[in-house]
Amino acid sequence: MKPMKRLLIVILILLTGMIVYAQGRDMSFFIEDLRRPLATFHQNLETLEAVRDANLTEIGDFYHEALRYIITRLPNIRSIGDREDVEASLTIIANGLAAEEYTDAAAELWSIVQFADTVQPHNDGLLMQTALIALGQLGDLTYAPHIALRLDNFNTDVISDVETRRRVQRGVVGCVNALEALGSAVGYRPVFFASNGWYDVAIRTIARNALPNILDDPADIIIEIIRDPSIVPAIKYEAFRIMLASVAPDESKARVAATALNTGWIQLATDPNNQRIMREMRMVAIDTIRDMGAADDSIYVNLRRSYMNNYVSTAPDYDEIRRTISALGALASDEAVDMLLEFLGELNTRRRLGPWTTTRERQIFGWVLAAIGGTGTQSVPVRTLLTTISRSDEYTGVEQSWARDAMNRLGF
Repeated sequence: MKPMKRLLIVILILLTGMIVYAQGRDMSFFIEDLRRPLATFHQNLETLEAVRDANLTEIGDFYHEALRYIITRLPNIRSIGDREDVEASLTIIANGLAAEEYTDAAAELWSIVQFADTVQPHNDGLLMQTALIALGQLGDLTYAPHIALRLDNFNTDVISDVETRRRVQRGVVGCVNALEALGSAVGYRPVFFASNGWYDVAIRTIARNALPNILDDPADIIIEIIRDPSIVPAIKYEAFRIMLASVAPDESKARVAATALNTGWIQLATDPNNQRIMREMRMVAIDTIRDMGAADDSIYVNLRRSYMNNYVSTAPDYDEIRRTISALGALASDEAVDMLLEFLGELNTRRRLGPWTTTRERQIFGWVLAAIGGTGTQSVPVRTLLTTISRSDEYTGVEQSWARDAMNRLGF
């Protein structure tokens, strides 16, 4: 645009804004300028640049009308120069609509996302990203499922070519940003998988940081991910850790911990690395249950597994046994006390009949007594067994003192 013409347009914009402000700006002159029959794409861009540079507000209607007009002209693109001018125009419009939070333009903005989608190799992803970010700023949840689906497709389409990765990741950032701004639950799962996807570290970090802003309590979604047998252990474990780092209430974290513990036992892995991950997930789940309580009775079945499966193993994990016993002691429910009493009864039998070793039975015996002592139980069977142990010559003096300590703590 010639400097004199640009100046005249800016002056006219300012005068228009001064005359009609309270009722919204009269931008009809500029709409007519855009719609001139012989106007080129470049001339359209010059008009939009002049409006943008005037820093006007209250012109959402103008940008919306401009967007609808440019969309009608898309089939007329004939050259690379035309396309560059159109993309620059649409970028100005998208940013303007975002600044105005002009919700009525959501449908047309989604059309621009599709027009600029990186599925077409000639799209560099920049306009797609801008349009997606603007769509998020509008706050219209109508297109959240569409954006989530597009991000899902990005997540599953692993790309090795460097230039294609660069283009696609621009679209990914746009999807994540839009879903974060919209705060719709439908966006949580694809953004989670983006945070663990094939993207560059910077992109994964953007997705990870967006998660807390989408949902405060993603328990139901995390539970689905952990239960899904098609998802690898490392991703399940990561979902669990993200849940624990969230601001969700303890009750929700306890529910997810119950699922993580159950999955850690029913979806057994054959690969040594996956076995290690599932074990670590069980351990964290047990600690979470200890600290946050039992979400439901299913945890007792799985705590028993953590104890018994290790106890009978030729290579027991004593750390898991210890954590399980500690969790039962902290829960201190009737079910937990009954289970600890059962364990102690079995150990008492082994003390009399064998086998009894210092590395297994005696060590676990001490843990169980300490846990029982902290439950506050007034169970008669517990009192009877503790009294028997404290007086039995089959136990060493130290072992008897452990039983007496538990009795003293319980007030027996």
